[in-house]
Amino acid sequence: MPDIFALLKHYFGHVRFRPGQEQLIRAPLEGRDALGVMPTGAGKSMCYQLPAMALPGIAIVISPLISLMKDQVAALSQLGIPAAYINSSLSPSQCAEVIRRARLGMYRIIYVAPERLISQSFVEFAQSADISLIAVDEAHCVSHWGQDFRPSYLKISEFTACLSARPPVAAYTATATAIVRDDIIKRLALQDPVCVTTGFDRPNLFFEVLRPQSKDACLLDFLKNHHGQSGIIYCSTRKKVDAVCERLRKAGLPAVGYHAGLEDAQRKANQDAFVYDEARIMVATNAFGMGIDKSNVSFVVHYNMPKDMESYYQEAGRAGRDGESAHCLLMFSDSDVRTARFLIENGETNEELSREEREMIRERDMKRLDRMVGYCKSTDCLRRQLLNYFGEECEPCGNCGNCKADLHEIDITVEAQKILSAVTRIEKKYPYGFGMGLIIQMLMGSRASRVMQMGLDSFPTYGIMRDVDRDRIKEYFEQLLREEYLVKSEEYSVIHTTEKAKRVLFGAEKVYFICREKTDAERASRRKKERPGDAGQPAQGLFERLKALRAKLALREKVPAYIVFSNATLSDMAKRRPQTMEQFKLVSGVGEFKASRYGAEFLREIRFWASEHEGG
Repeated sequence: MPDIFALLKHYFGHVRFRPGQEQLIRAPLEGRDALGVMPTGAGKSMCYQLPAMALPGIAIVISPLISLMKDQVAALSQLGIPAAYINSSLSPSQCAEVIRRARLGMYRIIYVAPERLISQSFVEFAQSADISLIAVDEAHCVSHWGQDFRPSYLKISEFTACLSARPPVAAYTATATAIVRDDIIKRLALQDPVCVTTGFDRPNLFFEVLRPQSKDACLLDFLKNHHGQSGIIYCSTRKKVDAVCERLRKAGLPAVGYHAGLEDAQRKANQDAFVYDEARIMVATNAFGMGIDKSNVSFVVHYNMPKDMESYYQEAGRAGRDGESAHCLLMFSDSDVRTARFLIENGETNEELSREEREMIRERDMKRLDRMVGYCKSTDCLRRQLLNYFGEECEPCGNCGNCKADLHEIDITVEAQKILSAVTRIEKKYPYGFGMGLIIQMLMGSRASRVMQMGLDSFPTYGIMRDVDRDRIKEYFEQLLREEYLVKSEEYSVIHTTEKAKRVLFGAEKVYFICREKTDAERASRRKKERPGDAGQPAQGLFERLKALRAKLALREKVPAYIVFSNATLSDMAKRRPQTMEQFKLVSGVGEFKASRYGAEFLREIRFWASEHEGG
């Protein structure tokens, strides 16, 4: 058995594994299949990269996105690991050259798109090669129940079965509920796999949901408090991406956009500008991100609510991959729900599925949307909401937007009685019922044509809540729906009372509401306090000097800065202040190859800083 700890230090510069990594690494070394469910930033890539260096032969990594392959191969090159990729960005002659070199044993890892598995030339190569491992990245793409199902992933098990000798097969994902995990095992035909779920918690991420009057004003305030940091802003539509990006540019912020409607060249240029830190803000649809291995993303903002918790967790998880503190803000509005419903109803359909299967998936997506809306409206701990969704229990974290908000409970029994009385009176005259919007208009004393046409101005409850804010009345409705005093029909969204409503109407039961009060000043001061790199940053001046040197070396090497060294490695370097090469190799994230490549220049910079600040 190879010494995996020696390989860990030699190539990756670490002396210990993160939770779950050792089990997933030992599985293929022992000839076992594996399934790893680990959050973004937990080190999934190492779980197949290290076995690839420990086993003889070539590891095949199946990955869904071209940009991810390019980043991974560039990063492996920086570690001294020979790797290549084969995908549609290469010409036929370039693909042939990669295969020729692979036959000569020049690579230890080859990344391929799933579509490549049905290519005759690639299959012939794989059948004659010594394949050490098949690793499936973003494995949830194989499941109909996953949020990113890709039919091409269904070919993986056929490809594995056609090989002359079946190697271990390992699958990895960051987002998989129990039903998706079972589906992955079935569809990839994993044989008695070692299954490791490390937990979904990302303690370094601060989750927050706001319902601002103006999203643009809220966004600009947020970015002001994250000045100089790199981040992603997700929008639900291409039109919104363009609009938000333009507003940020007019405000003097270095923003670029990304969506499928841009020309390929423009999209690539914008992506490169973000990856290489030329533009620190990326405004994008969910088309951006899965293939981006950028570690120094300090915030992710969702300008619009995603369609499901899986997507939200995956997209928010692109912040803080280097282990540093990061902020995940979701700005919610009711229009987001309408947009999400429209996207579900009018999204692309997979023609390989039957009508019954498509309807089942649509119903599933609507239920997922309801859970996402529940997250946005909840006053409970946001981290607990996320972890519970993925099957984990936890106590309130004390470090999310809800836990840190000024929440207090108020008695809204009188307000509830007014609402329930209005609905009851409507039911008597109009048994089919009305929607929430019209009932709120009646309660507020609106003179809207529909209110007058239906004679709602003659009801005793007309205008009895005219002094209450419309949004607050809506929140009261939602509370009554959650506690099942009211029910909303799925087909027409009309409101009716339940039997429980009588207990409130006749005074036998009280209704309480969690009220959230939080000032802009409190929010801004908290953000400032929690900004990554502020409190506790060792030798901040040295850290910034090392970042500047990293940027210069990245420009020279033509690679993104984080591929040279991560922020976490620079932070440890600034704390340790190594003076010799042996001390430099003790820095977390510094392996033999990088030490020989960059050590002299970083040691020189540290000595210069020390002579200026410490007189030594």
